[in-house]
Amino acid sequence: MKVLVADKISTKGVAWLRAQPGLEVIEAYGSSPAKLLELVKDVHAIAVRSETRITAEVMAAAPLLKVVGRAGVGVDNVDVDAATERGVIVMNTPSGNTIATAELTFTHLLCGARPVPQAAASMRDGKWDRKTFSGIELFRKTLGIIGLGRIGSEVARRAQAFGMRVVAFDPYLAPSRAKGMQIDSVSLDELLAQSDYITVHMPLTDDTRYMVDEAALAKCRRGVRIFNCARGGIIKETALIAALKTGQVAAAGLDVYEDEPLAAASELRSLPNVTLTPHLGASTAEAQDAVGVEVAEQIADVLNGGVIRNAVNMPTLDAATLKVLKPYLDLGAKLGTLLQQISPEQIGMLRISYWGKIVELDANAITRGILRGWLRRISGDSVNFVNAPFLLEQLGVRCEVVKSTGESDYNELIQVEAIGEDGIARNVAGTLIGKASSPRVVSINGRGVEVAATGKLLIIENSDEPGMIGYVGTLLGGDGVNIANMSLSRQEAGQTALMVINLDSEPSETARRELKGHKAIRLAKFVQL
Repeated sequence: MKVLVADKISTKGVAWLRAQPGLEVIEAYGSSPAKLLELVKDVHAIAVRSETRITAEVMAAAPLLKVVGRAGVGVDNVDVDAATERGVIVMNTPSGNTIATAELTFTHLLCGARPVPQAAASMRDGKWDRKTFSGIELFRKTLGIIGLGRIGSEVARRAQAFGMRVVAFDPYLAPSRAKGMQIDSVSLDELLAQSDYITVHMPLTDDTRYMVDEAALAKCRRGVRIFNCARGGIIKETALIAALKTGQVAAAGLDVYEDEPLAAASELRSLPNVTLTPHLGASTAEAQDAVGVEVAEQIADVLNGGVIRNAVNMPTLDAATLKVLKPYLDLGAKLGTLLQQISPEQIGMLRISYWGKIVELDANAITRGILRGWLRRISGDSVNFVNAPFLLEQLGVRCEVVKSTGESDYNELIQVEAIGEDGIARNVAGTLIGKASSPRVVSINGRGVEVAATGKLLIIENSDEPGMIGYVGTLLGGDGVNIANMSLSRQEAGQTALMVINLDSEPSETARRELKGHKAIRLAKFVQL
């Protein structure tokens, strides 16, 4: 079987592949798109980093392709949907660069405290300027970490070794987890107000884009120092530049940018109180060796019919079982994503209940699909069927699975409950409908509905009073949003009613604000499945 190494991974990884019996390794770095289409005609696996794009066209030209291995975390250069359609496994290596990125972050922290790069440049110019490059200490200062996942946790440990107080904001982190690490779990506003240094370690999502903007920086202590080795776009660059000029931000260190490579004309390049590196987070010999060998081992396991690890588009299942479970995996992922978007940020437990024929299937795989759906908007690209339970545990959230032999209104039913810190449970339930096994949401917070589990949903809880349906329809129509389907539910006349609306497009912010501001509407939540 042939393995195409399309991007330069570590020599140890390539050597490991070459040593495996039955594998022929082809190294073709920097191939043009046309050359790539020619090379993949008889390959069974492709290893890439971030340079080569594995598109639907590439996969269509590779009829024998079984697996694409990404040496790194993000899989933006791989068409995962096209791979799934063709039965191609896409894998990444999410853990190999943890230490490298944490250490680079701390390097930036140190350079923000002591302007070593600027002093070194001055020395190379023949100067001896001790006053200009005076710094401050890390000892007894407060470090605010936004996002306490794998990398954020490693940064915290290093900061504590330097005698720093660490506070963290992670909306999905249980307070008990932070307490166990001797870290104060705080709100974002509290972190901004208390921190002398701030570093971000969140995935880039709709919720985290521009999380640190003009308003956030205005809440910080004057002279705060800010660092980003996670994803460009979490910190708004125009806001940061303005704050650096006024002294609201004393220093910054960036390894990632909104647009990469960073434009030559970017004002960030000319500011004296900024340390810039060209996306070097994983650029250590050890990290490159780790992800290179890891992706090589994972590819060989798949080709030899072994365990599938770190798959981003499928659980660890054989093909026959996957065919049976696929509709349930899709339903579970949709229910998890839906519930996460309508639940409070901090929860203590997820309870997953199964009824009917599903009980006889591999509930472990379906459960992982639900957890992956729940974590999709929290953990970004790093979550998959393999690591979803681990990532949930890292957040301090327990998972309980119940297989019920009792009766339900449906032959097959999945219910997912999120129990918040307030003890209140929010829940959604779904089933499969028809010969096509279409996923349907049949209950939200105990109210019966009938909604296609796909696309864009608007969920509204309101006082049950005349005119509400007309009001919502008129508002959406005026906003240019077409209603594809609507499901209504209430428990008692005159109490709380529920509307779940399938939409063809996303409502504007103005329309959303108007809905939320209506005196009869208690909840207006736009959900993307």
